[in-house]
Amino acid sequence: MAKESSQTVWAAIAANLVIAVAKLTAALVSGSSAMFSEAIHSVVDTGNEVLLLIGLRRSELPPDDEHPFGHGKELYFWSLLVAVLLFGIGGGVSVYEGIHRLHDPRPTGDVTWNYVVLGIATIAEGASWFIAARALVGGKRRSLLRSLHTSKDPSVFMVFGEDSAALAGLLIAFVGVLLGQLLESHVPDAVASLLVGLVLCATAAYLAIEIRDLLVGESAEPEVIAAISDVVGGSELALLSRPLTMHFGPERIVVVLEVALAQRSEPAVQVIEQIDALKARIRERVPAVRRVYVSLSLDSR
Repeated sequence: MAKESSQTVWAAIAANLVIAVAKLTAALVSGSSAMFSEAIHSVVDTGNEVLLLIGLRRSELPPDDEHPFGHGKELYFWSLLVAVLLFGIGGGVSVYEGIHRLHDPRPTGDVTWNYVVLGIATIAEGASWFIAARALVGGKRRSLLRSLHTSKDPSVFMVFGEDSAALAGLLIAFVGVLLGQLLESHVPDAVASLLVGLVLCATAAYLAIEIRDLLVGESAEPEVIAAISDVVGGSELALLSRPLTMHFGPERIVVVLEVALAQRSEPAVQVIEQIDALKARIRERVPAVRRVYVSLSLDSR
């Protein structure tokens, strides 16, 4: 899973780096405000993916005395930083550029390169989006929106969100450049820059909300909880309440179980063996589970 996440981020970096250079060149040649905003967008996305890589590497550090549950949440922190930068730099600068060009228009040069770059960028961003979408769904039978909401891996859903915003921005930029050329007006191009900024801000706000839930402490998916309950149900112990779970990283789940003995007269050694066997079966059924804590009760309720 970590390898697939890293590959998704590297694919996005490669696409955004090439696109950023192309967009910036086209913006300088044509003087297009929308293309300049798109160039800023791609530069910010490239930097953001680098931060996600840092988060991935940091999250793989082993547990220590100060972090007994590991460093898995490092990825959540760096992802939140990415969302803030996407909102502040990507969205903020694009909105400012659009407003500035509305009040201080500049003559537009040859826009041919704009169309060429937009076409190339759409192909590259589309390829990156497809890779991120495939990693996001992960072979599960669910919609992209459902996968986006339930995913616990920011390195995947952040890239998917950024690529989706990028594709929307490319469409807006194309319409702005085209209308500006047809109407011989700077207004459509400036408005396009403003709209690109608003799309980035909205995307960043949504991603920040998703990451906030993970930072606060989000439970495992219902399918995972059902699998854990099923394992307990097939053991010699009785489950007294819904399993408590929390993600300390995309593939790091801590489980707390409240169980009761089937027979109160069982020897202590046998009870310990039953609990150890239960933990082993849970980890085998759900490999993402790293730790299982069992609270034993004599009250079967």
